[in-house]
Amino acid sequence: MKYLQRKNPPVKGITLIHNMIRETRARLRVLAVDESGMSTVEYAIGTIAAAAFGAILYSVVTGDSIVGALTNIINRALTTRV
Repeated sequence: MKYLQRKNPPVKGITLIHNMIRETRARLRVLAVDESGMSTVEYAIGTIAAAAFGAILYSVVTGDSIVGALTNIINRALTTRV
């Protein structure tokens, strides 16, 4: 890196390359840190996942086997003597 820190580069082309490298690094830093627009996508994916989970949970809970099992548990709890 010391060759890029010279005050007076020997060739004018090296200054151009040095500036291009510096500019590319600055752009890459901005791209690596910038997350604008990501939150909207994350919220959309989270909302879709929550809706899908709710639909699956609703279909499982309203299924005959679950309703029958819950009814059986409640009946046993209410008819058990203490």
